[in-house]
Amino acid sequence: MKQIKASEVVNEQDVERRLNMIAYKAQEARLNVLRVLHEKGTGHWGGAASSADVMNYLYYGRMNIDANDPQKADRDRFILSKGHASTMLYATLGERGYFPISELKTFREIDSNLQGHPCMHATPGVDMSTGALGHGISVGLGMALASSHSGKDFWTYIMVGEGCLQEGNSWEGIMAAAKFKPKRYVLLVDYNKVQLDGTVDDIMPLHPLKEKFESFNWTVAPKAYDGHDFKAIHESFTWLDEASSNGEAAGPFVIIYDTHKGKGVSHMEDDNRWHGAPIDKDNFEIAEPQILARLAELEAAL
Repeated sequence: MKQIKASEVVNEQDVERRLNMIAYKAQEARLNVLRVLHEKGTGHWGGAASSADVMNYLYYGRMNIDANDPQKADRDRFILSKGHASTMLYATLGERGYFPISELKTFREIDSNLQGHPCMHATPGVDMSTGALGHGISVGLGMALASSHSGKDFWTYIMVGEGCLQEGNSWEGIMAAAKFKPKRYVLLVDYNKVQLDGTVDDIMPLHPLKEKFESFNWTVAPKAYDGHDFKAIHESFTWLDEASSNGEAAGPFVIIYDTHKGKGVSHMEDDNRWHGAPIDKDNFEIAEPQILARLAELEAAL
């Protein structure tokens, strides 16, 4: 495996090469997550794998952050509202330099900084403790309003899954955001359409999601973007920059990403059984070679 430092990715000026590097880092994060979940016999693979690409784009290609100063006042904020996907956030933060990536092996151990759900008091780089689905939208709204009132002007990004959007308090926050219109407040939907007990359509349908947000007076991206295609992800943030320049008429913003639960392992993709099932030896031995093969392909493109 090629070792790519975070600074190399962040400082790369050629957009296409930087996107290829971020794709590599995202797949590297999948490998780290797969291995630790197998080793610990606990955790959530499905939603972690689906969120890897958008999350790594944020941390390497978008956000104003400093791993050496996790609490700097003007940093961009990120809230993983779907907190059960914590291992992907930890893998990303570790590679980004917030703590040694070796700490990932302590996941869910007593007194570890890396608990099953993110804790803002324990883990450097975590802006909000999450786990109870649906809280991220309202908490993020508070952060975004604080940005406007303090003059810091930072971005607030909230990543949600379907479980978040099935919570009533999420829609209270969505309604309030439309009223107060905070600047630089962005909802990122990891729309993999599968959850713990089955498909979203079977459990509690969200379709038509784009139209729902439009009816709540949000500024909605014109299409759902492929959340595993880095050119598409980059395009979505190009849209965001253009839309956010529209003065008082802009925001709040939502971008919907079509993703696949368990992305990267063929027999785990789009299967609700891999929402949080332990990755045993037999399944690990099928999964790891697939992740490594894709990693080799991405390395060859660098």
